[in-house]
Amino acid sequence: MSEKSPVIHDVNELFKKIDNVRIAMLTTTDDQGQLRSRPMGTIKHGSDGALYFLTDADSAKVYEVNRDHQVNLSYASPEDNTYVSISGRANAYRDEAKIKELWNESMRAWFPKGQDDPSITVLKVDIDKGEYWDSPSSFLSVAYGYVRAVVTGERSKDDDVNQHAQVQVK
Repeated sequence: MSEKSPVIHDVNELFKKIDNVRIAMLTTTDDQGQLRSRPMGTIKHGSDGALYFLTDADSAKVYEVNRDHQVNLSYASPEDNTYVSISGRANAYRDEAKIKELWNESMRAWFPKGQDDPSITVLKVDIDKGEYWDSPSSFLSVAYGYVRAVVTGERSKDDDVNQHAQVQVK
């Protein structure tokens, strides 16, 4: 049986892990109760502990979020061996001030009318919990884990090579 991963309560640990990962896979539940995932560009995390995205008001994800607020966000950075899963409650709404705060010109590809496009909707995810896996990718770290396993017959533990923790926000 595997050891229980440590539990921490600092959402900033999740933010540190995803700061350099631009795309998340957002998972919602469709009309048939099936899970559905699609890529979303994370725009920012707020001081309120939430994650923010901009999307089209007529998208399926907005409909699905309005029907069932529970979502999951998955982040992966294979080159850094960092993986994050976040569960939370999503809300989709129109807030012109928030849109102006989140807007950057590259979003014009999806919203050609610019930040005043009436179809832009804020998608806010309030985080309930998360989990991350972060393994050093350096040759020495991997070699240490290998040697430790050969010498002791035991697998690497989170505290010697890998980092793994659950983040309970509430």
